[in-house]
Amino acid sequence: MRAVPSLEEIRTRNLATLLRHVHRDGPVSRATLAERMGLNRSTIRALTADLAAAGLVSEELPGQTGRAGRPSLMVRPQERHVYVVALDVGGDRLAAARVGLGGAVLDRSETPWPSGAFDPEDVIAALVAMARSMIGVAASGSVCVGVGVAFCGMVREKDGVVRYGPNVGWMDVAFGAEMTAELDLGLRVAVGNNANLGALAERERGVGEGLANLIYLHGDIGIGGGIIMNGELLGGEGGYGGEVGHMILNPHGRTCACGSQGCFEAEAGELGLIAAAGRTDPPGQAAVDAIVEAAARGDSAARDALHQVGEWLGYGVASLVNIFNPSMVVFGGVLREIYLSSAAQVRRRVAVNSLRAVRERVRLRTGALGGDATLIGAAELAFTDVLTDPLHTLARTATRA
Repeated sequence: MRAVPSLEEIRTRNLATLLRHVHRDGPVSRATLAERMGLNRSTIRALTADLAAAGLVSEELPGQTGRAGRPSLMVRPQERHVYVVALDVGGDRLAAARVGLGGAVLDRSETPWPSGAFDPEDVIAALVAMARSMIGVAASGSVCVGVGVAFCGMVREKDGVVRYGPNVGWMDVAFGAEMTAELDLGLRVAVGNNANLGALAERERGVGEGLANLIYLHGDIGIGGGIIMNGELLGGEGGYGGEVGHMILNPHGRTCACGSQGCFEAEAGELGLIAAAGRTDPPGQAAVDAIVEAAARGDSAARDALHQVGEWLGYGVASLVNIFNPSMVVFGGVLREIYLSSAAQVRRRVAVNSLRAVRERVRLRTGALGGDATLIGAAELAFTDVLTDPLHTLARTATRA
């Protein structure tokens, strides 16, 4: 028989639920919280008082409501008092952000990283320096409650081991543990796959808000996929599901960094675009932007390259739509620009190569969070502990500060 939860367990669960509502939606009235959580107003008042005393939320009167009677107080996240550090390891750059409770990006920095120079020790040292810089500019008395990293490869989330990063040359690197030791904050550094985190970010705060079935395609040097089905991230047996960039589209196509030929990312990603355009630019956002701009000016080689890559992107999306039947496919990273410049080809392939029953309701969209989707996702990963057990987590981190 399952044990009946104690009063303390129920209280912790209710505190966490209330804080998640405020974190996700911003200022919420006590009355709305009572309705959402199925609790009476006196219980909501006690819960918000506990969270306010810990510095997690504040309460204030709303603006003019136009209604008679005493207005319900608004509960607001204390975004400048409680924050996390989010880090992103892309194929050609490192990024960092300080993100407040409620999801506001308070500070952000980014540095280019030379392709092929991803020595783990160097990357960790650079990320640690960026994280410390973020913490160093935080207001006195504020508390960092977590650190999250989005990584462009296959990650074992339970311990942050990078099992395989084909575009950066990593295999079985104890990334999370090494970051935790080097940063030395007394906080576990949580690590997740960048496309998975981007998918969660766009579902929670972006173009796919509230959708239960969504595919997020993230273009970096490669292509990663985050797949949300029935409201849950598709992980698979080992947690490595969603590596759509390595499904084979063209068996006689370009060689991929993984060793196969004709992978989705080799044909439809930025490396395929650069090669098709006959350029030698180093990979990155700037290279994609240059090809897109050249095509807009009438450069035939750039236009042909975008047309070719758009065809392969469309084949890949059509296959994914057939398999997963999502309500939306979201293009993020450099795929945003590639899709916008080849939308006709992509949509035509989806119309021709996907089944009518699955394509008739699917929407193709670019991400609303732009280049910050993976950072926002890493921040949400870092907020996990405080959103699960708010008071104990804050007390533990405040003691270490």
